[in-house]
Amino acid sequence: MIKKTLPFIFLLFSFFGFSQKYILKGIESDILETTRDIRIYIPAGYEKDSIKNYPLAIVLDEEYLFDTYVGNSILFAKKDKAPKQIIVGVKMEETKGKDISFDKNTGKLTTSANYFYEFLRDEVLFYMESNYRTSPFVSFVGQGYSANIVSHFLKENTPFINSFVCINPSFSDFIVNEISFYNLPKFSKEDNTFYFYTNNSSSFSQAKQVKIDQVQKAIASFDIKNFNVINDNITTVSSISAIGEAVPRAMTKLFEIYSAITKEEYDEKIKDLSPIDAIAYLEDKYLEIEFLFGTNLGIRERDIYAIESIIIEKENGDRLRDFGKMILKRFPSSPLGEYYIGRYYEEGKMFKRALKYYKVGYGKMDPSDPNADAYYENILRLGGQ
Repeated sequence: MIKKTLPFIFLLFSFFGFSQKYILKGIESDILETTRDIRIYIPAGYEKDSIKNYPLAIVLDEEYLFDTYVGNSILFAKKDKAPKQIIVGVKMEETKGKDISFDKNTGKLTTSANYFYEFLRDEVLFYMESNYRTSPFVSFVGQGYSANIVSHFLKENTPFINSFVCINPSFSDFIVNEISFYNLPKFSKEDNTFYFYTNNSSSFSQAKQVKIDQVQKAIASFDIKNFNVINDNITTVSSISAIGEAVPRAMTKLFEIYSAITKEEYDEKIKDLSPIDAIAYLEDKYLEIEFLFGTNLGIRERDIYAIESIIIEKENGDRLRDFGKMILKRFPSSPLGEYYIGRYYEEGKMFKRALKYYKVGYGKMDPSDPNADAYYENILRLGGQ
């Protein structure tokens, strides 16, 4: 079960208190032979940075799920738990029955639902990627029967969706059999990361709980390393409150690699690594953040400090120079790269070289930085002026 990491009150903020930029767009669909409205949320700062790209989320059930997702995305970005996202809400209120319908005897999408599926894949996604600066990380989000149609995107021969978010899903009776024909091992051949989120709830009927459990177990049984299956269980008194909890809980898992290193991540993945592997882990983490989310964070200082003890205490500190060089490459404006290289040379009694790096690092610092005086002590210790 996923732990609650954000207060349920966040749901309220999805409706109130944010200054948001929305764009209303009518897409003239050749597939649907009509114009379908979408609502686009553009995050703050999009216009100021002409290079930065943003993850894209396509949210079905625009009339209510869209606002919930947008509100949580803003809060996660403010807390540095997720990148800012471009979010599309697809209107379905009047056409929902046709858009998500399936044959109750086979589970296959009806003709109208197939057209809607193709509209999402070939027109909405194409429009957004052609007109906005989107990163390679694409999420599809649905609730109830809309979640069922999200699951059908698993069958695409070429994976182009990173996260499939199925909230309070109402799957067809044949979904497990359909999944068996989707060739899920194809995801393992991709140099990418994927997520499949489903939630169960004590508020659902017993039959629905059993079906969701079967789907969760069927997908998890493939045990694909880069395909993360999140089987969530939420204790609630109603399906509406389950939605409010499921959105932030899903977002926590989808963007866990973006967040700073947590104690859980350190204990499970880092603490037993060798210094060189810990350095590689940190560099790979930020390379993946940049690739997936279009965000060059450099490296958070707290993440540097998170693995510092491994570098210093193991192998007699012989990897301090490698650590410093990696920081200089990924975070060139930080004085920490020079600090660790300087410390490497100082411990090897090469004091002139150490002094050189300490001086360069200190030169990067603002005199008002509260750490500046402590950093300068490295220079004084070696007698530099």
